[in-house]
Amino acid sequence: MGDSGCQIEIDRITASEWSESLDLFEDANIYQTWPYGAVRWGQRNLSHLVLKRDGQIVAMAQLRIVRPGSFKCGIAHLRWGPLCHGKNSDLDVEMVRNMATALREEYVLKRGLFLRVLPNAFTETPRAKVFQTAFSDYETEPFGPGETYRTFVLDLNPPLDVLRKQLDQKWRNQLNRAEKNGLKILEGSGQDAFQSFIQMFEQMWARKRFDTSSEIQEFERMQRELPPNHRLRVLICEQEGVPVAGVVGTALGNSGIYLFGATSDQGMNSKGSYILQWRMIQSLKENGIRFYNLGGINPEKNPGVYHFKQGLSGQDVLYLPPLFSCASRLSTAFVRVGAMANGRLRRTLTRLLRAN
Repeated sequence: MGDSGCQIEIDRITASEWSESLDLFEDANIYQTWPYGAVRWGQRNLSHLVLKRDGQIVAMAQLRIVRPGSFKCGIAHLRWGPLCHGKNSDLDVEMVRNMATALREEYVLKRGLFLRVLPNAFTETPRAKVFQTAFSDYETEPFGPGETYRTFVLDLNPPLDVLRKQLDQKWRNQLNRAEKNGLKILEGSGQDAFQSFIQMFEQMWARKRFDTSSEIQEFERMQRELPPNHRLRVLICEQEGVPVAGVVGTALGNSGIYLFGATSDQGMNSKGSYILQWRMIQSLKENGIRFYNLGGINPEKNPGVYHFKQGLSGQDVLYLPPLFSCASRLSTAFVRVGAMANGRLRRTLTRLLRAN
């Protein structure tokens, strides 16, 4: 690959090799695990690019490939990648640039796809600056209407007593009350724990009828396929032997992510969600995790969840917007028409594809 001294391998790595290699990276995350891609997108729709130097993996990316039938156009979607930040090292802008080049050469120039990259980086941070520099040949795609891609990130480096003092006073009061309610916390990653959580989640969904972009059943399927050290962490809170609240999260690379929370009908007054979040923070610290990403926030659409997460006193951050590159007019048209989701425009695109 040019003068970088790196070699590119496309779709040659096995699922087990991919899982082992994830542990090489600080920026490893659930969205770059093989089971996540296989369950959410389908095994046949995945592509894996690996960058090696002297025979060692130094960067990698899992992408979803979407094509309209046999037409030579489509999308290559990369979520929370590429993985370039090696363990016990600094993030190297040249390595990220090498990966940006390799991705463009394979998916844009060779395959003629519309390449969209959703980086795992927050605006106005050193990591974001590295990605913006390395992907400077890409264009920026604005967030869609109503999308903010905001979250809270809690730095877990301070001691636990300091983290507790930093909690919002009202949030800490609720935690104190929860600790006096005789609650028992069970932590696991097996199917029994996940099924217990799903039962509470379904009760909560029936109460609130909220919108969610994540399908809990899909994550339950992923849990079966993930290797033990990558499995989702499930915390269940019991009161008098009955599950009343639960939390599901991840711990990969240097970060944990809060994915789901649930409270049963019986647990509405238990305050279990507070003690579970505090236990998750303790567990992540015990396992050497540096950051806790509290998941998406939307103060306008979901003010209750926003204020709950705000009480943990993490930093309110905004993700970098998607980056894209495309050299094919047909692939660009495919993406734009798909975004509009208009039947007449889709038929027009089909005629254009057939004409070419």
